[in-house]
Amino acid sequence: MRAVSLVVLLVLAGCAGTLPATDAPASVDGELTVTVTRVVDGDTLEIAYSNGTADTVRLLGVDTPEVHAENSPDEFEGVPDTDAGRACLRRWGEKASAFAERQLGGEQVTLAFDSNEGRRGYYGRLLAYVSHDGEPFNYRLVADGYARVYDSEFTRRDRFYAAEREAQQSGTGLWECATESPPTGTATPATPTATGGLAVRVHPDAEGNDNENLNDEYVRLTNRGTEPLELRGWTVTDEAGKTYEFGNVTLAPDATVTLHSGTGTDGDGHVYWGRESAVWNNGGDTVTVRAANGTVVAERSY
Repeated sequence: MRAVSLVVLLVLAGCAGTLPATDAPASVDGELTVTVTRVVDGDTLEIAYSNGTADTVRLLGVDTPEVHAENSPDEFEGVPDTDAGRACLRRWGEKASAFAERQLGGEQVTLAFDSNEGRRGYYGRLLAYVSHDGEPFNYRLVADGYARVYDSEFTRRDRFYAAEREAQQSGTGLWECATESPPTGTATPATPTATGGLAVRVHPDAEGNDNENLNDEYVRLTNRGTEPLELRGWTVTDEAGKTYEFGNVTLAPDATVTLHSGTGTDGDGHVYWGRESAVWNNGGDTVTVRAANGTVVAERSY
């Protein structure tokens, strides 16, 4: 018996180097750089560590509609529990998965963890924030209407809920399903245009004194269509008539450009109005985006 036991121990020892890791490799700063090997759906990724081991990540704080199972409309505030409601959610689940694939498939991303949450969830998946090229992907899913907030005690929940409220109020993304008669056919952005769709988000209340922190007051435009948008000559205007005109800017599908009220150097998805005082009223205003020919492409009131 001792000989058999010894053989078993030797076999286990020989296999130890190929067994899956029981937890993510340690890191000094609490963040990890990994490679996305497969997008399972909008909020779940398969990843590989630098040492070659594989793992699965569940994006923390977000829940995209299901694509591999039935959706429960009662989990998404305002979405009717009807065939149309479930079908609408399924379409947005597919759009969320496609968006995640375009943004993250095969890419190196950064994982960060939350002090209020365990490292792993109920199914053994890592619970993490994912960033790509410095952009927080979990937050973008909520802000752009691809996901609802998955309620827990994660530390960024207040910011996520604020983004969710804004998306709900503007009918952005999956929140277009929250009507008595959800749209049928191919899902479209809340602000449809002939060019495919432009989502508008406003951050009117800069931290501190607005006039002293002009670059924290901004409008963010996202191309929700499938074709690039040429923005040269397009304008952004407030209710008082203050107008910014875009120069040579092309917005690729799923890409975002942020118009800051202050000064800076245009590039990397950011442009600067060059104002000396705040533009957007904290108490409410209307953002109007017009094409070069004057056609209103998108309008957002808050």
